[in-house]
Amino acid sequence: MGVRDAVMAGIAKQLGHPSGLRGRLVGAALNRGNRRLVTAAARALQADEASAVADVGFGGAVGLKFLLDSVGPSGSVHGVEVSETMLSQAAGRYRREIASGRLSLHSGSMTQLPFADGALDGVITVNTIYFVAELDKAFQELARVINSRGRLVIGLADPDVMAKLPFTGHGFHLRPVPDVIDTLRRTGRIVEHRQIGEDANAPHLLIARGVSIDPPELRPGEGSSCTEF
Repeated sequence: MGVRDAVMAGIAKQLGHPSGLRGRLVGAALNRGNRRLVTAAARALQADEASAVADVGFGGAVGLKFLLDSVGPSGSVHGVEVSETMLSQAAGRYRREIASGRLSLHSGSMTQLPFADGALDGVITVNTIYFVAELDKAFQELARVINSRGRLVIGLADPDVMAKLPFTGHGFHLRPVPDVIDTLRRTGRIVEHRQIGEDANAPHLLIARGVSIDPPELRPGEGSSCTEF
């Protein structure tokens, strides 16, 4: 492996599992880069006050603030992360919310979540699925912890855009959006597809809600589309 490839592989590793000082810098960069998509995901969740919601793979933790604001003082927010660096950073940033019981942080992965069946009213996860090899298993696990009235909102950058970045060739799982939608529909939920902007390569939101009466005979590309709301 050449020097450039080694550098790109290091960046990819930090993006998937931030650690140490470099991980903290990555977390700050994720907050800046993901803010618009995370904001849209939190809005699309449509959480009521007093809801129990989670951000899975919260990274730099800006999404936790949006969720705390959306559920109000009587709601509860959970943050799930595989990175101890990100967990530690969020614990320092949100001391008061943790002390009051409004926020709980958990070490866990998308394929093994620390919640009972139907425990949550909603979940967001943004720019995380590139790091998951078993997407079907991850989506089934996410659907398991959300009650029948709740929503799952997945944010992802356009795969064609991601494929042009020099570090995504090092372990990223880039999948066509219709394939991701089909996998999500296999949880038995109704899936809506939105793009956050007018451009054809704008980031995507997938919103899974309710339970389909007739679970899907899957057809690639089904789903509604709209621009940012």
